[in-house]
Amino acid sequence: MKAHEIVGFKRANLGKVEAQELRAQGYVPSVLYGGNEQVHFYAPAMLFRTLLFTPDVFNVTLNIEGTIYNAILQEKQFHPVNDMLLHADFLQIIDGKEIKVDVPVKLTGASSGVMKGGKMNQKLRKLRVQGLAENIPDYVEVDVTELDLGKSVKVGAIKPEGFVILTAISNPIASVEIPRALRGTLGK
Repeated sequence: MKAHEIVGFKRANLGKVEAQELRAQGYVPSVLYGGNEQVHFYAPAMLFRTLLFTPDVFNVTLNIEGTIYNAILQEKQFHPVNDMLLHADFLQIIDGKEIKVDVPVKLTGASSGVMKGGKMNQKLRKLRVQGLAENIPDYVEVDVTELDLGKSVKVGAIKPEGFVILTAISNPIASVEIPRALRGTLGK
């Protein structure tokens, strides 16, 4: 997992009005859970930029008024109109305790079906996995070299090491679609 740091401040009042005032000042109201107690805090919105617009999973160091927490960004809530970050939930990483997280799927190899004129269609961009934080990969690679026209690769084809895949094994990850121009010529 990639590393990132956010410096925040504890919230005294947890009401809606205070949350709106924080957002107006350029802060994001947030919560850290998964440890002994929930920690409500706020941090400058600009510190979240690296975390938000990437499929990557980050190991976030939260420095909340001098107390250091190791966490991952679990949930984020955006404004429906202007895409402003409204709220962020972090899950505390505790040594020896498993976490559940979504990791990106990266397709590797040149598909034989694409070489014949087919179109690659990636149906699943993230997988839900569970394991110790140190065993969670940055991404899961799926080799599509053997993928032929009209065929697909499913979650069950992945062999995880040190973690468990929670996404249903019957879900297709990627398939090679047969273009209309080729459909008539394949049967001959």
